[in-house]
Amino acid sequence: MVDSSEGGDRAAKTHPATTGQSQAGEMGSLWSQESPPAEQGDLADGEPSRWAQPRRVFLAILLLGLLLAFSVLLVYIFRSCGPRPCEKQVCRDLLAGYLASGNSTADPCSDFFTFVCGNHHQVQTLEEENKGRLRKILEVPSSWPPGSGVEKAVHFYNSCMDTDAIETAGAGPFRQIIEELGGWRISGNWTSLDFNRTLILLMSRYNHFPFFRADLRPHPEPPHKPVIQIDQPEFDIPRKEDQEQKIYAQILREYLTYLYRLALLLGGKPGKVQDHAYSSISITSRLREQHEAQAKHYQMVTVDQLQEMAPAIDWLSCLQATFTPMSLSPYQPIMVHDLQYLKKMSQLVEEHLSSKRDFLQSYMILGLAGTLSSALDSRFQEARRSLNQKLQELTDWPSVPTGPRWMECMEKTGTFFQSTLAALFMREAFSPSIQNAAMELFTAIKEALITRLRRLTWMDDRTKKEVQDRVNQLQVKIGPPEWAVKPEVASEESKDIQLGPNFLQSILSCVRSLRARKIRSFMQPSSPNPKLHMAPWEVSSYYSISEHVVIFPAGLLQPPFFHPGYPRVVNFGAIGSFMAHKLLHIFDQLLLPGGCPACDSHALQGALQCLEHHYAAFPSSNGSSFNSSHTLLENAVDVGALVIALQAYNKGLLSHRGETTLPKLGLSPHQLFFQSYALMMCGKLGTQVAPENHSPPTLRIHGALSSTQAFSRHFYCPHGTLMNAFTHCHLW
Repeated sequence: MVDSSEGGDRAAKTHPATTGQSQAGEMGSLWSQESPPAEQGDLADGEPSRWAQPRRVFLAILLLGLLLAFSVLLVYIFRSCGPRPCEKQVCRDLLAGYLASGNSTADPCSDFFTFVCGNHHQVQTLEEENKGRLRKILEVPSSWPPGSGVEKAVHFYNSCMDTDAIETAGAGPFRQIIEELGGWRISGNWTSLDFNRTLILLMSRYNHFPFFRADLRPHPEPPHKPVIQIDQPEFDIPRKEDQEQKIYAQILREYLTYLYRLALLLGGKPGKVQDHAYSSISITSRLREQHEAQAKHYQMVTVDQLQEMAPAIDWLSCLQATFTPMSLSPYQPIMVHDLQYLKKMSQLVEEHLSSKRDFLQSYMILGLAGTLSSALDSRFQEARRSLNQKLQELTDWPSVPTGPRWMECMEKTGTFFQSTLAALFMREAFSPSIQNAAMELFTAIKEALITRLRRLTWMDDRTKKEVQDRVNQLQVKIGPPEWAVKPEVASEESKDIQLGPNFLQSILSCVRSLRARKIRSFMQPSSPNPKLHMAPWEVSSYYSISEHVVIFPAGLLQPPFFHPGYPRVVNFGAIGSFMAHKLLHIFDQLLLPGGCPACDSHALQGALQCLEHHYAAFPSSNGSSFNSSHTLLENAVDVGALVIALQAYNKGLLSHRGETTLPKLGLSPHQLFFQSYALMMCGKLGTQVAPENHSPPTLRIHGALSSTQAFSRHFYCPHGTLMNAFTHCHLW
């Protein structure tokens, strides 16, 4: 066969055609001959050629090059579509926090709490960091406009921090108050003033309520208009019936020691102090015993009616002085929470007015001194700390933590200058980009909730529609409250504050100003719910059922739980699950027995019982089982929040580009999701929900995560381990 190519013709002319074998032999002799380069390049493709081996090498190199190029392309695609390590400074800081907080030697499948939390409580740490930012603002020397709210806030904070001046003043500032109240017999200088005149001064000028509490709060029933409410005062000692006799006697001795020490610090003569301290604790004990353990149902009465039932108190004069500029009349309706207590309190006052008026005076002054002890020198503060410690040791009352001085002064400044500090905090810690990113996250969580809602098998279609409408109607407030961005609010806040020559006088001026602002706020046509008036630096959140509004303050939307520069998975795991938790409280009524008549009650109650048994199987921190029945609702919300946040994150993976993760942590993105969720649960969250409604932090982490099959899948937990139970409850 002859090739028709030009090279083939030339070869045929040079070597006459014979058999294929001879042709091959003749062609083979050509490789040993020298021929011009042009001829070597024109050999036929179809014939055995001296270029065969180089061509094979060339093809191999070409194929290798293509494979290399394809590999580079795959790496490029992987790096473009897969998660890349986040190299931003905020991510490096977050990584350092993760490495410091957890215990990598713990097995995540058997103790995820220790694996993530160790001994750290990130929520409490964040709260301190937020206040630390405000501290830096107040302590950095700056020139503020004279008389402005910031200038007064800085002056107040500095006077609180000036412990040398407070120590130098000693008990002098409080002794001036005693003189204004008419003095007392234990110092030898006493002018017996009218009892109700003294009580009016205590309530209106010093915000002290020795016999009852009077406050302006929303009515518990719609339309929640403000109403004056009368209740028992706060007591430092427990009820006798709640303690063993021996323990109760020891509690009284400790409180008597405290009052004796207090009276001596205020200039009392040792020979008279003992009797007055004993009389004061006797009055406290008798009033305390009138307080019923069970909460009484409130009842509405007029001022005149209350005057008839508890005549020892001049109710109209006392309330009018306290709630100025409100205009009260004898027919003013007020809410009373325990009328029987007020009747017996009035009898006790009348009894002492007849023969022990000086003991009644000492009782009121010692009570005021105890209330204001934190504004006095260290001797008064140490006496109070010692009493609190003794009471905590003798009872089951929670201990009162004591922090550094700056923290105490920061809290006081924040209480009295909230609007002023709010503007400073927002400027320092919350930019519009943070607010937009948080709102985008909330929207994703809400959409995931609605999608999940449609899949619930135990809920009927009509109820699903109602719940979906309620979710869409929810008001969400993220970041700065409205009042925090209004300069006129801060100006109004501080205009009537007159800082005095000593810290105690400054405190009292701020207390009166705060109460007056609260009253004026309630007198507005549409008075705001005070619970919605949250400080931006707080780390709690709030959901109002009646007003159908949820608040996520700026202080919560901070590292290590949220930042626009974080990997998305961190934000979804921490704040995303927290947002889902608040949204799911819309379901609270439906989860209660009989709360959803049209639902499949058998399936719903079965899932809830499964969840209750699941949580009850976990040991508590002291080794015993935990009674999860009273936390069932919160446990169900925790599990649902985790499921919804994970669903929202997974949905975003399909459309989001530029996914990142934390380097050097050794966790996949989904593992990082569960880690960030648990990190937020390490400490007790400061929510507005009563703490007893939540499981302990360990159980909040283990119970919710072990209920989610995705956790055991991503952490490769074997069946039967703590975090991979054999059964899973299908509520959500």
